[in-house]
Amino acid sequence: MAEYLASIFGTEKDKVNCSFYFKIGACRHGDRCSRIHNKPTFSQTVLLLNLYVNPQNSAKSADGSHLVSNVSDEEMQEHYDNFFEDVFVECEDKYGEIEEMNVCDNLGDHLVGNVYIKFKKEENADKAVNDLNNRWFGGRPVYAELSPVTDFREACCRQYEMGECTRSGFCNFMHLKPISRDLRRYLYSRRKKGGNHKSRSRSRDRSRKRSPSSPRSRHRRY
Repeated sequence: MAEYLASIFGTEKDKVNCSFYFKIGACRHGDRCSRIHNKPTFSQTVLLLNLYVNPQNSAKSADGSHLVSNVSDEEMQEHYDNFFEDVFVECEDKYGEIEEMNVCDNLGDHLVGNVYIKFKKEENADKAVNDLNNRWFGGRPVYAELSPVTDFREACCRQYEMGECTRSGFCNFMHLKPISRDLRRYLYSRRKKGGNHKSRSRSRDRSRKRSPSSPRSRHRRY
């Protein structure tokens, strides 16, 4: 019996523990869920709840079908890249090596803007949670917690990755927002150099010259 319970733990067959919380570290039912959310006491992964504010998502209708925005796709990508770089560099420099960082592009309240940071060491994640819960980002307090998610392949929506998800942003699996090739190259180069050089100078210099209404100016660093 014990072996059977262990084999179904965190799966849809488990009638006691919430499979969604186990897989994605979040559940649309929240505290009202009829199944148990087993919050980890140690983990490599930190969840920063609703940290990323997507200007395009804020302009969508309730069903996610209608968009009214004067932000171009290029501006939106630069806004997102700058956010991703800020958070990644800050957390890696202060808390330790990051294996993986992902940002949800979902619209559901339990997933919107969630940032998942998987550190190389559990002690680095624990240090990050303790510190980040005393910090602010973009004029809002940061809410950080340890997450059970370690395998993002199980947490992601495969239909979304193939461009076939019919639930749009309200899918209960992760829709991960990709960074640009430029930022990916920069982060790879930064790691090879030991993280000692500054941010992408050209794009950041351009972003500082934007008007106050630009996407980049809507969030501030820690």
